[in-house]
Amino acid sequence: MNRCAEAAAVAASGPGAGVGNAGLRPRIVPRQASFFPPPVRNPFVQRTRLGAARRIQIFFLGIILLPIRALLLALILLLAWPFAAISTACCPEKLTHPITGWKRKINQPVLKFLGRAMFFSMGFIVTVKGKIASPVEAPIFVVAPHSTFFDGIACVVAGLPSIVSRHENVQVPLIGRILQALQPVLVSRVDPDSRKNTINEIIRRATSGGEWPQILVFPEGTCTNRSCLITFKPGAFIPGVPVQPILLRYPNKLDTVTWTWQGYTFIQLCVLTCCQPFTKVEVEFMPVQIPNDEEKSDPVLFASRVRNLMAEALRIPITDHTYEDCRLMISAGQLTLPMEAGLVEFTKISRKLKLDWDGIRKHLDEYAAIASSSKGGRIGIEEFAEYLKLPVSDVLRQLFALFDRNHDGSIDFREYVIGLAVLCNPANTEEIIQVAFKLFDVDEDGFITEEEFATILQASLGVPDLDVSGLFKEIAQGDSVSYEEFKSFALKHPEYAKIFTTYLDLQTCHVFSLPKEVRATPSVVSNKVSPESHEESTSDKKDD
Repeated sequence: MNRCAEAAAVAASGPGAGVGNAGLRPRIVPRQASFFPPPVRNPFVQRTRLGAARRIQIFFLGIILLPIRALLLALILLLAWPFAAISTACCPEKLTHPITGWKRKINQPVLKFLGRAMFFSMGFIVTVKGKIASPVEAPIFVVAPHSTFFDGIACVVAGLPSIVSRHENVQVPLIGRILQALQPVLVSRVDPDSRKNTINEIIRRATSGGEWPQILVFPEGTCTNRSCLITFKPGAFIPGVPVQPILLRYPNKLDTVTWTWQGYTFIQLCVLTCCQPFTKVEVEFMPVQIPNDEEKSDPVLFASRVRNLMAEALRIPITDHTYEDCRLMISAGQLTLPMEAGLVEFTKISRKLKLDWDGIRKHLDEYAAIASSSKGGRIGIEEFAEYLKLPVSDVLRQLFALFDRNHDGSIDFREYVIGLAVLCNPANTEEIIQVAFKLFDVDEDGFITEEEFATILQASLGVPDLDVSGLFKEIAQGDSVSYEEFKSFALKHPEYAKIFTTYLDLQTCHVFSLPKEVRATPSVVSNKVSPESHEESTSDKKDD
């Protein structure tokens, strides 16, 4: 159905249609099936249940094992520190040249041995499969799934390659010096060019022909529960060099290692793991993956292929979730909603609709204010209208229906995020904002008064006695609104774009329904919807 027909359907229903009759709902605008969350388990939550017998076992084993293992761990770290200090003596925190010569030949084997001893002292039994590629064969290792801080065992097994780490970590006493001996690629939070510099450093090292140690990257960028592989970040694939995938498995009856956004804390997992007689881990080195010409120019394509291969070997599904979905999930939890409500594959949606994460995140904070005060975090059409400072009308019901994805007369966090994504683009483009401003600026003086604002909204919503004072004050800094003020408001509140475009559609349909001789007269020009010179533009006749 085209836009004209859609608008006609809205107009035909008339103001107040459907009030008091649950069966007369506004027509639902079709949505893409890919917007629906995938049928996979929440990858950012881990629920480990301990029975009474297991708790008793952990308690008595812990009395014996925990102090012994803690003592051994401390001893190994103290032994490793002087070798790391010698290895990095007189070296800057951000290395410009690789550590070579006697420092590397003597210290690296010792640190590898102590690394293995550290994990053995904590009860880890490691099984290694496959062959480790040389720095020339594969300058970069990509490890997945990333589910715990214990995944550092892959770094030890792979021969202590360099890792990507925050700059603050090398400042930590004892641990920082050992980390520095790994020659890490450091990321700085205070440097606005940190992401760019990090990628450049990875490219420089990966293309050095084996001068630098190999680089180990966890491309998922955050911890999951190993139930699936989430989207790989492209950083490790941007250099366009061969990579060796490394698979991690923890085939234990009791999972004491998974460290996700909802579950056991760092301390709890350390204690639980050290209280086990042993913890099995499998590290598998897959065949080296060499990018083709197309993948060299498109790192996302390369990352996707490698992820598919790793998921197939692990026999687990893939999803389009990313770290950004984690942040949405945490936001949902802060609204006392189920964490799963925030899992909407935001990155997948934003990629399709070219959305800005920061803009959506800011808007969700505003929504949180009303959702948190509602029972169960859900709101109905009345609260939604109050939020927009508009009366309940047929057009507003159509807008609400975009958010109400399960058609129960209320919207929750997930429905709002997806509905907002649908509205943000393409309805809220610069062109629509310009047209909407011209629509309100009846006297063409470059400013919108409250009277002009009320006139158009009354017509578009079908409410003749509409009071827009509250909404107008939200936009205006004075007695009138400039284009920049209007644009800023429209970008922050994309819900209103649907109201603007509905009015435009109704106007267009009115023109198309007139006889040809009447249609030739610029009847819509009085509202500046169509260009005044039809010879220069045909924007009013563009197809969807």
